[in-house]
Amino acid sequence: QVQLVESGGGSVQAGGSLRLSCAASGSIFRLLAMGWYRQAPGKQRELVAAITSGGTRNYADSVKGRFTISRDNAKNTVFLQMNSLKSEDTAVYYCNVRGHDYWGQGTQVTVSS
Repeated sequence: QVQLVESGGGSVQAGGSLRLSCAASGSIFRLLAMGWYRQAPGKQRELVAAITSGGTRNYADSVKGRFTISRDNAKNTVFLQMNSLKSEDTAVYYCNVRGHDYWGQGTQVTVSS
């Protein structure tokens, strides 16, 4: 089992930046594909960005060019750098092991216009 702990959320004005972190337990992190999801009030959870064990990235169209996912296997951590934030980015952001039902507790991101 993998435990995930997110951090780095907060409140920011539109146009600002935040960096989310997700620390994973265990010794197989380097083998795992990881993803960041978000869920806004009244909406379904959606995939924001994902990264494979080999470093291949993909993004939702709504965040391309603004968000960057990365990983540090030595620290068992995956990051989400969020720039040029918009009010519609407001949501709870969750870390996930792709293909598995392992989720973090979520971290709130609030963007005010």
